[in-house]
Amino acid sequence: MSKELVSLQFLRPPPLHNHRPLSTLNLRPKPPQNPIYLRRTTTTPHRSKTSSSDDGIPSNEVKTIAKFKSRHNYIRVIEVSRKSNHPLAGSRLLLLDNPGNIHSISFLLKTLTDSYFDVFATLPPIIPPGPIGILGFGAGSTARLILELYPPEITIHGWEIDPCVIDVGREYFGLSKLERDHKDRIFINIGDALEASVKTGFSGILVDLFSKGSVIKELQDPKVWESLKCRLSKRGRIMVNVGGRCVEAEDSERDGDLVMEETLKAMRRVFGDKLFVLTLGNGNDSSVALTGDLPDLDAWKKRLPRRELSSYVDMWKPYTEFRLS
Repeated sequence: MSKELVSLQFLRPPPLHNHRPLSTLNLRPKPPQNPIYLRRTTTTPHRSKTSSSDDGIPSNEVKTIAKFKSRHNYIRVIEVSRKSNHPLAGSRLLLLDNPGNIHSISFLLKTLTDSYFDVFATLPPIIPPGPIGILGFGAGSTARLILELYPPEITIHGWEIDPCVIDVGREYFGLSKLERDHKDRIFINIGDALEASVKTGFSGILVDLFSKGSVIKELQDPKVWESLKCRLSKRGRIMVNVGGRCVEAEDSERDGDLVMEETLKAMRRVFGDKLFVLTLGNGNDSSVALTGDLPDLDAWKKRLPRRELSSYVDMWKPYTEFRLS
């Protein structure tokens, strides 16, 4: 009998085939964020020409803590053993939708996640004072980074459509403690994130909105970006997880790259040349978009609270120079 492995692939994940027998776990952060699904080790996975081989770990090093369906999501919480020889070792992951995209990451022994959540955490130094909105709150990975890394004058207003996701965050991801420790800095709203607003306007908006394994369709509509732009304060910025080929959608027609391109095109119609893109994983992982003029990069780096975050600053490219590899 072949040894059962958990296969975690970050660059180019194979497609989901529900008709195959289930016995091996494939993890990919959403985009890190990437989906998780089961597959036999005897099955040869599809690979693109530039993909690397999967990193396998024994399945007994992955533990399922919770698994259930809510009105909006198929929710799973898993832990990867600290003994695992993998970047996700020691992490707890929130997986949503059938493919199992990772929507939140929490490590027991470290703060940073080595994912797009860390990119989100570089936003505060380049926006004016004021509240930050997180649209698509998940279990609170982005909020935790910002609240723990930045001074108390920064406040977070989060929106999540699924109350069960917030419950999971409080139960398994330390969100209750985060709310207690920062009770005057974090405000969680249950409802449609596209209706999010605060009286003063947001100094920054972080957008991480996925449904059924894909960037939501509304974000391919320029009118939605025009509406979000109007909710910014003067010199405010928006940073967006626009996904990419690492995202596994339930609908096979919602190709990650194509959805990302359509989302960026919609943003370009609203923000013009003030649109920049950063891609992780040599073009094979998540892409993040940023609005506004490109800041002074050296000044940006100096204001970051952790040196490790500075590596992302040099990765931004104008949208006009952005090309998929």
